[in-house]
Amino acid sequence: MEWYLAVLKKYFVFEGRARRKELWIFTLFNFIAAIVLGIVDSVLGLTVAGTGILGLIYSLGVLLPSLGVGARRLHDTDRSGWWLLLCLVPILGAIALIVLFVLDSTPGTNRFGPNPKGVEALA
Repeated sequence: MEWYLAVLKKYFVFEGRARRKELWIFTLFNFIAAIVLGIVDSVLGLTVAGTGILGLIYSLGVLLPSLGVGARRLHDTDRSGWWLLLCLVPILGAIALIVLFVLDSTPGTNRFGPNPKGVEALA
């Protein structure tokens, strides 16, 4: 839970680096929240044109933190946050982003800051 809250505390932060764990724990909590809110929307009948109102509000609320942690994760692999635009390419873009997100950190300090693992490896 602390990793999820850490991302929310960095709501507008697009600088620095983020560990894989930070991104994937945040993604897991968002997935669980989406399922729960989808069920609540269905039970309460809070859907408009097939879209759940609570789920939509939650999705809009976590949009910027999601972009921020994605950009920081890409920074950790020494790539620009602009690589997030790959998600605009249907299917292949999402697969490419997932591959970039699972890559290990750049050892030591890179152009985006120190290694978030706190380990300064010899480069």
